[in-house]
Amino acid sequence: MEDQLGALGIVLNCVVLWNTVYIDAALRQLHAQGYPAQDEDVARLSPFMRKHINVTGKYSFTAPDLPDGATRQLRDPNTQDDEDDFDEDDTW
Repeated sequence: MEDQLGALGIVLNCVVLWNTVYIDAALRQLHAQGYPAQDEDVARLSPFMRKHINVTGKYSFTAPDLPDGATRQLRDPNTQDDEDDFDEDDTW
């Protein structure tokens, strides 16, 4: 039980790090494209979003084949998502 709890803590840390890196990348891309991102709105962003994370099953923590320091390409903010936007129930 203690090992499972420790593993859950590692998963939570990974999710928060992943979200933080991509929130930062998304904000930089939006600023570069001239989209307004007000400081009051940015202050309310949270890396604890988890709708895109499946937390059941077994996990493999292999790094993707990306160049050093690279991240996945961000989606185009002008395209419509297939899923609903942020849901208030989607917080920790």
